[in-house]
Amino acid sequence: MMQRGQDSAPRIPADQTLAYGSDPLQRIDFYRARGATGPAPLVIFVHGGGWKRGSKDTAASRHAPAHYTGLGYNYAAIDYRLVPQATVEQQGADVAMALRALLDRAGELGIDRRRVVLTGHSAGAHLVALVGTDERYLKAAGLSFADLAGVMPNDGAAYDVPRQIAEGGRFMHDTYLQAFGTDPARQRALSPSLQARAPNAPAFLLIHVQRPDGIAQAEALEGALKEAGTRVERRDFPGEGLRGHAEINRQLGDPGYAATSVVDDWLKRLFAR
Repeated sequence: MMQRGQDSAPRIPADQTLAYGSDPLQRIDFYRARGATGPAPLVIFVHGGGWKRGSKDTAASRHAPAHYTGLGYNYAAIDYRLVPQATVEQQGADVAMALRALLDRAGELGIDRRRVVLTGHSAGAHLVALVGTDERYLKAAGLSFADLAGVMPNDGAAYDVPRQIAEGGRFMHDTYLQAFGTDPARQRALSPSLQARAPNAPAFLLIHVQRPDGIAQAEALEGALKEAGTRVERRDFPGEGLRGHAEINRQLGDPGYAATSVVDDWLKRLFAR
């Protein structure tokens, strides 16, 4: 479903497409910061699609590349291997490996390694939250939480997997079981809220619309991060159901969309540190 303004947003070509692995889905579209005179911050986007579909080409905001590069930030959108050919654990590894590939080219690409943010929508929100709370994924790629300035999950819902499966209703139930299986220990291990004991990535911004499960899950993740002493902000926006869930992703970067200025302000403060 095309949302307000999405059809009028320009689709700009990536400056480079990079490989971070041998699978055809292990690819990154990289957009250079406009007007940068030195190393610039980097915003990395991870798409949604229920862990089993979607791509950087079809499940990202068309506004984002031009908006963030216009603010003087580098922007990257990644693809990753999908369920059932890959596991969610491998998807978390893909996020970390994509980050490593970009940081390994920091000099060539003009990236300021000290100012890097991971963001993702829906299933991508879950994946960036997981990588931002369970350091094993970064460590396996030769990185650590010190390589991130922050994490911004956008309207995710499976931050606590067992709770989501129990309370999320029938619509996504089979998708959750396909992604996370039935083993309670594995479900807990893949739950950012249950992995949020310190340490974590330095800062989080949780944004969401008015979906009951999304609200409950974001509030629980916020609480777990606060208990760990991690800096976290949570902001909610209008929008209900699947339409609202899609719009907060599709319209992010549109100056007329409410969440854009909130995210811009958070990034500005974070990158100024």
